[in-house]
Amino acid sequence: MADHLNWGILGTGYIANKFALSVAQSSKGTVVAVGSRNQETANIFAEKHSIRNAYSSYEALLKDENVEVVYISTPNPFHAEWAIKTAKAGKHILCEKPIGLNHSEAMGILEEANLNGVFLMEAYMYRCHPLIARLIEMIQQEVIGSIKSMRLDFSFYSPLDPKSRLYNLNLAGGGILDVGGYPVSLARLIAGVSQNKDFADPIQVQGMGQLGSTGIDEFAIANLKFEGDLFAQVSCGVHHQQDWDVQLFGSKGSIQFKNPWVQDPRIGKTTIRIEKNGKLESEENIHFDRLMWSYEVDKVSECIGAPEKIFPAMSSADTLGNMKAMDAWRKDLGLIFPSEKKPPILSGEPLNPGRIEQLPTLPFGDSDKKVSRLVMGVDNQLTLSHASVMFDDFIERGGTAFDTAWIYNQGFPEGLWGNWQKARGIREQVFLIGKGGHTPYNNPDAIAAQLNDSLRRLKTDYIDLYYLHRDNLEYPVGDFIHALNRFKNEGKIRALGASNWSLNRIAEANAYALENGLAGFTAVSNQFSLAEMVKPPWPGCISSSDSESRNWFKQKQIPLFCWSSQARGFFTNRSNPQNIEDKELVRCWYNKENFERKDRAQTLAKEKGTSVISIALAYVLNQPFQIFSLIGPRTLEETRTSCPGAYIQLNSEELKWLNLES
Repeated sequence: MADHLNWGILGTGYIANKFALSVAQSSKGTVVAVGSRNQETANIFAEKHSIRNAYSSYEALLKDENVEVVYISTPNPFHAEWAIKTAKAGKHILCEKPIGLNHSEAMGILEEANLNGVFLMEAYMYRCHPLIARLIEMIQQEVIGSIKSMRLDFSFYSPLDPKSRLYNLNLAGGGILDVGGYPVSLARLIAGVSQNKDFADPIQVQGMGQLGSTGIDEFAIANLKFEGDLFAQVSCGVHHQQDWDVQLFGSKGSIQFKNPWVQDPRIGKTTIRIEKNGKLESEENIHFDRLMWSYEVDKVSECIGAPEKIFPAMSSADTLGNMKAMDAWRKDLGLIFPSEKKPPILSGEPLNPGRIEQLPTLPFGDSDKKVSRLVMGVDNQLTLSHASVMFDDFIERGGTAFDTAWIYNQGFPEGLWGNWQKARGIREQVFLIGKGGHTPYNNPDAIAAQLNDSLRRLKTDYIDLYYLHRDNLEYPVGDFIHALNRFKNEGKIRALGASNWSLNRIAEANAYALENGLAGFTAVSNQFSLAEMVKPPWPGCISSSDSESRNWFKQKQIPLFCWSSQARGFFTNRSNPQNIEDKELVRCWYNKENFERKDRAQTLAKEKGTSVISIALAYVLNQPFQIFSLIGPRTLEETRTSCPGAYIQLNSEELKWLNLES
């Protein structure tokens, strides 16, 4: 907890002025610097608020050694860049809402703050106000019983002006990002508190709204459904005035109050009304005497060094959930901002391979590229923004290898990867794995069309390593070998591989290739993990985790690029014998031996001061043959927590013990 903080304000707009006045009302902060895009506006702002240092650039503000925490109040599209640069400068951050344009940008910002060890909070100032503290108490005390539904709105009328940021699509204007996050975040807070949690994320979002002549959402409504059949209707807008009401309906009555978003200290109070059986039961006045942002300033001081105290303000997980709900809302409206149609560079700086860490690499065959021991799966990316943030982070962690397939989501992820690599100009620095020939399109004649489709989507002339995704025993191995060699001779693929082929068929294919002077399979992609695969997650899958397969790879020294190397979450807290909610996890991985392996991994993790999933990954990467692990993270946190296992060394006795062999 910080008794007093020196603040820098980045940006000099309307909200920045409100914030400067609020810091002056706080006993825990002083604004010591302001940064603008030119000296004149910086000087005017500094003189108005008695700030001693005025800078003509944001960069100069970040270099001020006296500044401990920065309030970022630029227009929405610039939050990500300046939050990331602030984190890199080692300053704590209060970033005006929305923290980014979407969930992906929010991930990137929060991950950079985590990397640099700085505190970051999204500035929903109403969360820090006494009104919200009292509301939480009422919900916890079940004053109106259990919450069943709620209505929340924040919509105002602003005259149509294409030059205004509110109506500018390029500046991410519109109701949802400007004010929609307020009712969404309060609904999530209320739903969470009613379930004895800090917040709850909706399990369903249905959005609708009106897109105006400039393309922004002038008015929008969303229905949110939470677990336990709790419902919320939220609305927002910039071209439609509403009353800014909040109404909660419970099993024993209702709670109503007005405008929690911007409380005016000149009025000095706000009223919470309790009704039961359609009649007013009580009214309670909540008194306050300062601007709302001043409570937020105090909260930041309280939380630096003690982030566990952040509730009911916005934690990182809360922010990510809020952005995901707003993304879903915008998706239903078909609202995409221009910057989301190209791969964003959040930091505004060139991609810097290996900036964060240096993942281990190994040489592969005749390729002049080093291949990272962890290979990023290109199948879980949802949007170009999501893909770009995930892929950039992987590159900056020292990752070099990506695994794609023609069949994944009808080629959508391949298209995302192609747009990303083209924009980054990084094709020759990465090792690209592709796959074709998946059932039912699995015959030698079908491969050409699939390969050409993949090359077009991936925006490349060649694939470094190309697998047959499945085997088809109706065809002799020679037919597949001849087909693949034709593409290799054309330069479309550099090396041949087999995925989910039996080791006997691979040996047969390689013998045929050797006998006929052709290239054979130089890599295999079968399942491999510490946990044995009880049943395959998909038809036609083959595991090579057994001792006979391990001996085969040790003798042949053919690289194994294994999928589901961490048993699809079995080594996380998602699995235990009593938890059978995840039917797929239960079907594919639950047995007595696997839980014993997990128990041993937990023991070894405790001894080595690491996580269970890191031990599970280390088991894979410490095999006595060349092996690479395919990972499929959906978030930056999942990528970060996957990486430590790549550095852990296990000896042969530890490997045997983990696998119940000693």
